[in-house]
Amino acid sequence: MTKRQATLAASLPSWDATQTRILDAADALIAMRGVRGVTIAELARRAGVSRPTIYRNWSDADDVVRAALLRRVIGILAGFDEPATTRTAIVDDVFRFAARFRADSVYRHLLAEEPEAFTRYTLERVGSSQRAILAWLAAAIDAAQDDGSVRRDDPQAMAVMMLLITQSALLSHSTVSELIDEASWERELRAALEGLLRP
Repeated sequence: MTKRQATLAASLPSWDATQTRILDAADALIAMRGVRGVTIAELARRAGVSRPTIYRNWSDADDVVRAALLRRVIGILAGFDEPATTRTAIVDDVFRFAARFRADSVYRHLLAEEPEAFTRYTLERVGSSQRAILAWLAAAIDAAQDDGSVRRDDPQAMAVMMLLITQSALLSHSTVSELIDEASWERELRAALEGLLRP
């Protein structure tokens, strides 16, 4: 494990049992009703806690939603046991991440039913979820630069561009489905990511 990868693992947050119950309640509400259905009163009822308990951990319902989305991203990232160390492995991992992201019940709901909420929580500002993904990508890019399969440049800047390209492709996927089939969409996205990283 590289120093950057160790730093990433150490920087990821964790949640205690009460916080986990609250975030579980948020997940269920988002998947069923969308982000507008997440209120402090409903979270307290579903999690079996008092409102003050929620306010001791988060400032408002929006803050709980952001924490719930971050937890789901961390869960997806935790499924990658070995960090990528080559250009091809990085792109493969991005596609695996994208597939798991699209299959996730909460993110699937946001992409299909509330694209404006997806945009607000993932594109309008760089939040904790995006920072976790960027750190994961930058660590892999740094390792692959040592391998020689990725060009020598700022790993953080390259990670940002990879995230922008992939997020845009995911958000626009259903919009362009009549113009490009799934295989072509994957091929062209792969070519874009490979081209970004190639020496």
